[in-house]
Amino acid sequence: MSEPLDPAGEAAAVDLAGEARRLDAADALAPLRERFVLDDVTYLDGNSLGALPAHVPARVDDVVRRQWGELRIRSWEESGWWTAPERIGDRIAPLVGAAAGQIVVGDSTSVNVFKALVAAVRMAREDVGDGGDGGEGGGAVRDEILVDATTFPTDGYIAESAARMTGCALRAVTPAEVPGALGDRTAAVLLNHVDYRTGRLHDLPALTRAVHACGAYAVWDLCHSAGALPVGLDEHGVDLAVGCTYKYLNGGPGSPAYLYVRRDLQPRFDSPLPGWNSHAEPFGMRSAYAPASGAVRGRVGTPDILSLLALEAALDVWDADGVSVAAVRAKSLALTDFFLRCVGAYVPAGRVESVTPAAHAERGSQVALRCDDAGEVMKRLVENGVVGDFRAPDVLRFGFTPLYVGFADVERAARVLARTLG
Repeated sequence: MSEPLDPAGEAAAVDLAGEARRLDAADALAPLRERFVLDDVTYLDGNSLGALPAHVPARVDDVVRRQWGELRIRSWEESGWWTAPERIGDRIAPLVGAAAGQIVVGDSTSVNVFKALVAAVRMAREDVGDGGDGGEGGGAVRDEILVDATTFPTDGYIAESAARMTGCALRAVTPAEVPGALGDRTAAVLLNHVDYRTGRLHDLPALTRAVHACGAYAVWDLCHSAGALPVGLDEHGVDLAVGCTYKYLNGGPGSPAYLYVRRDLQPRFDSPLPGWNSHAEPFGMRSAYAPASGAVRGRVGTPDILSLLALEAALDVWDADGVSVAAVRAKSLALTDFFLRCVGAYVPAGRVESVTPAAHAERGSQVALRCDDAGEVMKRLVENGVVGDFRAPDVLRFGFTPLYVGFADVERAARVLARTLG
C-alpha cells in the first residue's frame, strides 16, 4: 500500500479537490466525456492513443457487415470508399486550420514524412533550375536538409534516408537553432510542432517565415498538436505537413495518417511514391505515370478502408455543439496549469521536475515530469489506476485530451502520483 499524504497535503487535497469539482461543473466541454468509452481509470495517455468514441463500434460493424459483407465490391462507389481519403481529409482540415482540398488521408506518418520531404527538396531544386522564386537564396545549390534534433526517432530516420536518396547533406539542429542554421543551400526543414518528449510547443509561424526567407520549404509534423491546439496551416503559409490520427483525433490504433499540400504547391508536388491511386486515370492501367491534380497526388496504393472509416466516425465528435479547437485549447491550458499546481501542492519537494514549459505559448497538451525512477513509478501509477506513459531515460508523460479529461481526473492523478512517490 502507498503511504497517505501528510496532514498538510491532505488539507491541500481537500481544497484542490473542491476546486476541481467547481471547474468541472463550469466546463462547457464536460458533456463530451459521455461520447467516449471510459471507466474508473484516470486516462492521461491520449497523446499516445486516444480513447474510443462510443459510437465507433456500431459504425465499424456496419462497414464490415453491410458495406463489405453485403455490398462487397460495390462499396467502392456506393459507400464512398474510393473518395474517403479526400473526404476525411476535408474533415481534418478545419482542425489544423486548412481549407478543403489540401489534405489526403492514408498511409502512416512515416510514409507521409518521406513523401513530403523528398517532394520539398525536389521543389527547392526546381526553383533554382527554372529561375523560380527562391527567396534570398535564389540561384543557390539546394543540397541540405535540416531536421529537428529533438524529433521523434522515425522522423530522423526518414530524413536521413531522404537525404541519401536526394544527395543532400543532413544537419540536425534544435528548433531554436533553425534560424541561424538556414542558408542558401537549405532545401527543406523538417520540424515537430510539439516535442513528443517534453511537450514544448515550437513557434510554427516564426519558424515557417524564417524557412521561407531563405528560399527553402517547411515540413511540419503535427502528431502532437492536431486536435489539441490551433495550428493555422493556411494562415501561416506552411508548405507541407503530416500527422497521425490516433492521438488527439481518437482514430484508433494504427489509424491512417494525413498529408497536407498547400494548394498553390499541388501542381508541383512530385511524390517519390507514385502509385496507381494517385494516377490521373487510376483505372486506365497505363504504363506511364501521370499524376492526378490536387491533394490526390499524395495517395499511393489502396486505402485501408476499415481503419479509414473508423477514423471518419471518430471525427463526428467534433461536430457536437460548442466544440472548437479554440475551446479545446483553452481547456487544455487550464488542465495542464491545474495539474502543475496539484503536483506542486502534493508531491514531495525535489522528487520530480517539470520539463514542460510554463509559458502557455510554449506548451502543448501534455506535461512531462523528470523523475529518477520514472519507469518504475509509471508502472505503479498504472497499477493504481492512473495511466500515463514513460519515455527513457527519466520522463513521466501525461497527456491531456480536453474532450474527455476533466479537472477531477487531473487532481486525482497528482494525488496518486504523490502517494506513489511517498
